[in-house]
Amino acid sequence: MILDAARLSLLNLFAPETRSVFWKTLGLTILVLVGLWFALRELFAFYAWPWFAAFFPDLPDWTGWLTLVAAIVASIGLALALALLIAPITALIAGLFLDDVAEVVEKRDYPDDPPGKAMPIGEAIASSIKFLGVVIAGNIVALFLLFIPGINLIAFFLVNGYLLGREFFEFAAMRFRTPADARAFRSKHSSTVFMAGLLIACFLAIPIVNLLTPLFAAGLMVHLHKAISRRDPVFKT
Repeated sequence: MILDAARLSLLNLFAPETRSVFWKTLGLTILVLVGLWFALRELFAFYAWPWFAAFFPDLPDWTGWLTLVAAIVASIGLALALALLIAPITALIAGLFLDDVAEVVEKRDYPDDPPGKAMPIGEAIASSIKFLGVVIAGNIVALFLLFIPGINLIAFFLVNGYLLGREFFEFAAMRFRTPADARAFRSKHSSTVFMAGLLIACFLAIPIVNLLTPLFAAGLMVHLHKAISRRDPVFKT
């Protein structure tokens, strides 16, 4: 069921009906990442390097080499920080385009089913902000766990698998259910949702490809919600 939903989601990524949402999502994701890169770089240049120079005022003649090494280390650190921020960025952008993706998927693959209902704009924004905070907090925990050998990568996949699976599934479910019903339905099928979330986390871990995570995750969870709903059509809170 999960693999079939993932296959359909991958097919939808490049479908003509999805093209408009594809370019909007990809463009906005890249724009946000580029903006964050420059912001983090300026933050380092403004705060970290002056502090380092003040702490070591009598640096020897090999300062030029030290500057080069510091620049390389800073670049690596910025790249790692940006990698960790991809999940929160995915969460934020998903909130903006999930309904667009869901509508395309429903019309393309489920034309005979009743269409879902988009969340009111205020509720969608509030939900996206809340999700953004949760994912940032989760990834801060995962960042600290990166320094513990043996569980660093496992922490990344478990944290993002749980958070992304939970929130993307509830987003998809709320097109057909109240928020309370969506949360309860997700809780009832939490194991399946978590496994699908791990698949999203794996997608997120692939460089370049992970820029399409919002589209892939939204499509995956729309298909998964449809499949689970057909197996459990009499669910009630």
